[in-house]
Amino acid sequence: MKKDWLWQPSLIVFISNACVMTIELVAGRIIAPYVGVSLYTWTSVIGVILAGMSAGNFIGGKLADRFASRPFLGVIFILAGVASLSVLLTAITFGEQGLALFPNLPLVTRMVVYISSIFFIPSTVLGTISPLVVKLTMEDLSHSGSTIGKIYASSALGSILGTFATGYYLISWFGTRTIMLGVGIILIVMGLLLAVTGRQRIITAAASAFLLIAIGFTPMQKVLAGPCMRETNYFCIRIIDRTLDDQTTVRILALDRLVHGYSSLDNPLKLVYPYEKIVSEVTEYIASTDGDLTTNTPGVSENTKSVQSALNTLSIGGGAYTFPRYLEAAYPQSTIDVVEIDPGVTKIAYDFLGLKPDTRIAIANEDARTFVGQLPASKQYNLILGDAFSDFSVPYHLTTREFNEQLRRHMTDDGIYILNVVDGKPFNFITTFMHTLKLTFNHVYLIPSKPDYDVLVHSPFIVLASLQPIDITRLRNMTGDDSVHDIDKSLLSSERVTEMLKNGPQFTFADDYVPVDNLLAPIFEANEASQ
Repeated sequence: MKKDWLWQPSLIVFISNACVMTIELVAGRIIAPYVGVSLYTWTSVIGVILAGMSAGNFIGGKLADRFASRPFLGVIFILAGVASLSVLLTAITFGEQGLALFPNLPLVTRMVVYISSIFFIPSTVLGTISPLVVKLTMEDLSHSGSTIGKIYASSALGSILGTFATGYYLISWFGTRTIMLGVGIILIVMGLLLAVTGRQRIITAAASAFLLIAIGFTPMQKVLAGPCMRETNYFCIRIIDRTLDDQTTVRILALDRLVHGYSSLDNPLKLVYPYEKIVSEVTEYIASTDGDLTTNTPGVSENTKSVQSALNTLSIGGGAYTFPRYLEAAYPQSTIDVVEIDPGVTKIAYDFLGLKPDTRIAIANEDARTFVGQLPASKQYNLILGDAFSDFSVPYHLTTREFNEQLRRHMTDDGIYILNVVDGKPFNFITTFMHTLKLTFNHVYLIPSKPDYDVLVHSPFIVLASLQPIDITRLRNMTGDDSVHDIDKSLLSSERVTEMLKNGPQFTFADDYVPVDNLLAPIFEANEASQ
């Protein structure tokens, strides 16, 4: 076969494998708004891409023996580009239905089939490229080892570059759908350069690239936009305005497929979520001990808010920043620290959710585990709010005994650790989590956010953990941001909590054993089946 400047086998496999890894990383983000992010989704994505590559390698080897030529390789590149572009359509077509497309299959099977319907064909076509390149390169068998080694090394380097570039930069710079458009264009142009010879090559490739870009950014704008207002390395972010029953307007933050908070731009004291109202009552309980801090909380009478204690608070997870803004307005002399892993979420809070540039809230954009691990020993909190759990997507390293011990070192003896958790019958996750908490904190309490929690498929819960017993009678008298005693209506008795713990799994979460996704899988599956 006649060679020219374009025939660079190492470069060809470098580009194809970079595209494969780009698609693999983008896949998890594309499906997140529809099925969330968990160990199950990422396992399925990786498995499907590897299965497609394996099938492609096998098919590519067969094709190489019969049809190996540079024009044929060019056609394969073009097909790979078209298959990559098809993701923009199949993600929307199948995405809206999610796992409900396959209601009669087990959860794991549904997840694999769902992801395969979008990503298996592109990865398979891309997998055929390397065997074809190897076949076209093998002319001197005396140097076959070094030739194959060079091609494999180049493909591995392409995979590494695709992984790092996509994960660290491309997703946050361009968004997933624009990346998929770019991958498709690169592969098609590469195919045209390989398939067309002579002077027409560059003209054909350039004209095709221009045409594809024009198509991508005009009629396909809606497809490229997808469901996200803004994409970050962590979330698909959406902002929704809604008028409540009392005719007040709030702004909703949705991350991936879950609503994370309601924010009133005009009134930071307005809380909508039941769990936020419960947390406000716990906050009032902590603040209403001996001290000198005055509160603006509307649900507290002037007689009871004259003597207050200083609040030193840490929120793990900023989300819509609803509760940190509430604390800032209701307890103006408090110290309010927030650790939010995604700087994009914080930017959204500043731009759309009422967080002021001159806020007194101290914000750190990093993982909570590293943040707490780097705190000075003198830093102590009497209120720690754990609000980083996202429906069934739980950062497992924040559930372990080791992390609880880290928090304990920075919590006052009279402090309270509050967590927002989702679970459903048989409550395997939440009971294991409470078992784990009790190894560090002497007292654990459970407050369902919904009264019919024991018949719902899944329900939010508030877990309280403390070193000293909580005065339940006084806690029940708190009203937080309104005149309603939410905790008084919802707090489970110690007998009920003991019964749940007795019937739940009898182990604890540790850094080397945290089967969070496995415990939540039945609830996730039941929830999907009920949609």
